[in-house]
Amino acid sequence: MQAVSPLVNELQLGSRLNSAVETNRRGEFALLLSLLSADARDMAQFHTPEFKQQDLRAKFELGESQPLIKRLTIDSPVTNNSSAFQNGGITAFRLNNAVDEEALVIRGNDQLDMEEVIANCDIHTRNRYQNIATEHRVKHSHFVDHLVMQRQMSELIAQA
Repeated sequence: MQAVSPLVNELQLGSRLNSAVETNRRGEFALLLSLLSADARDMAQFHTPEFKQQDLRAKFELGESQPLIKRLTIDSPVTNNSSAFQNGGITAFRLNNAVDEEALVIRGNDQLDMEEVIANCDIHTRNRYQNIATEHRVKHSHFVDHLVMQRQMSELIAQA
């Protein structure tokens, strides 16, 4: 049975976290914490009416937010600052990333679950899934060549 609404922030737990600490139930405390969202934006203080009315980007004079996801097939161009890191080190990478930010996650054609499955498959299955044809070179030898090799082998066996 699946939960109706997932556990997101600490307000949904009520006093269960406090009682787990007070009664020294470390296992329950760890379980409850593991069920909470890891994203800081899901914390309870960010969902109050006062907070939602404030525009923090304007208040702190911040620029545009960093893109979270870029898809290689849809979004173009995808920013890649890895060459700056390889050539100039961390300082050059930070400078390039400040000028033209990369997305936090860059995905390919498929859903994330399917990408994980395909990544765990062997190379032949991946190529078959992506419709990449592979040539299987079969060396055709003439029947006469087989006869010559068999005669040579029989001579070697007779000598031994």
